[in-house]
Amino acid sequence: MSTLFISDLHLHEERPLVTEAFFSFLEMEARTARSLFILGDLFDAWIGDDDDHPLSHAVARALQKLSATTEIFFQHGNRDFLLGENYAGRCGMTLLPELFVLERESERWLLAHGDQFCTMDLAYQAFRTQVRHPAWQTELLSKPLAERRAIARQLREKSQEANSLKAEDIMDVTPAEIEKALQEHRCSKLIHGHTHRPARHTLLLEGKVPVERIVLGDWDNTFWFLRHDNNTLQLIQQGLA
Repeated sequence: MSTLFISDLHLHEERPLVTEAFFSFLEMEARTARSLFILGDLFDAWIGDDDDHPLSHAVARALQKLSATTEIFFQHGNRDFLLGENYAGRCGMTLLPELFVLERESERWLLAHGDQFCTMDLAYQAFRTQVRHPAWQTELLSKPLAERRAIARQLREKSQEANSLKAEDIMDVTPAEIEKALQEHRCSKLIHGHTHRPARHTLLLEGKVPVERIVLGDWDNTFWFLRHDNNTLQLIQQGLA
């Protein structure tokens, strides 16, 4: 049975084709899989497990149905870091830490959303530290839903504006951080998303130990997933239609 990895779907009511593609993926590809790992940014924004938007309910129902046959694991992204145990339980998902080691084929694979490796983007890292603090999250979640929605909309707009002014390399991962993480966790592969730059990169740790970094793609006009099956790894791109 296969193991599947996806990230960066950015589900939103204004992107119905992506939502439809996700539901189809769950019914077809994921239904016969052993495990599905969602490595962050499933939603374009998450304002709390009490969100009553129809999209959050529909996604929970679809994932709960899949969980009857497939293990589902979720890592927080930079857009849905507030997703908690309550909603994960409704989906039949197990929450993972921001770095997680998966053992496959006598190898150790490191899973991450990927934003923690973009250390050259100092402004983003400062923001990330702020919003991951429990006190900041508690204060935000105490606000009414309507106010949280407005805050999330403002944060998205500011992020898009800021990113348009940044150099491309600043928003990519820092190579030294990748090497450090693989060495510390004694892993031969790193699988992550976030950068929206799908690719497979071969690296040499300390100039001699071969390792691989696999970057998942975002879901937009096409969608991406990584499939591990029969001792092979395939990074697959498909159209939404």
